[in-house]
Amino acid sequence: MSWFITPAYAAEAPAGGAPGGEIFNLIFLVGFAVIFYFFLWRPQSKRQKDHKNLVNTLAKGDEVVTTGGILGRVSKVTDDYVVLAVSDSVELKLQKVYISATLPKGTIKSI
Repeated sequence: MSWFITPAYAAEAPAGGAPGGEIFNLIFLVGFAVIFYFFLWRPQSKRQKDHKNLVNTLAKGDEVVTTGGILGRVSKVTDDYVVLAVSDSVELKLQKVYISATLPKGTIKSI
């Protein structure tokens, strides 16, 4: 039966790897790290720095918007909390980290 089937043998392995293969892998890894830094790490750290600056510079009378979309005027600032005057008789106590942006003066009255 073996005269109908031709035996298949594996091809011989090449003599050596491609020249510069390790250098290409190293350049690829460094390039990936640079892309990761510029597209992910750097913008995120910049956003964190800007938000920390915003939270630290909050003062009484600032008009702000929270992460939940609530507009209010800062009536009291403590170390970790802010009291927002939402209307004449409603005040909310929030953590500072939930303030997402400050608004220009007079924004609340114009809405």
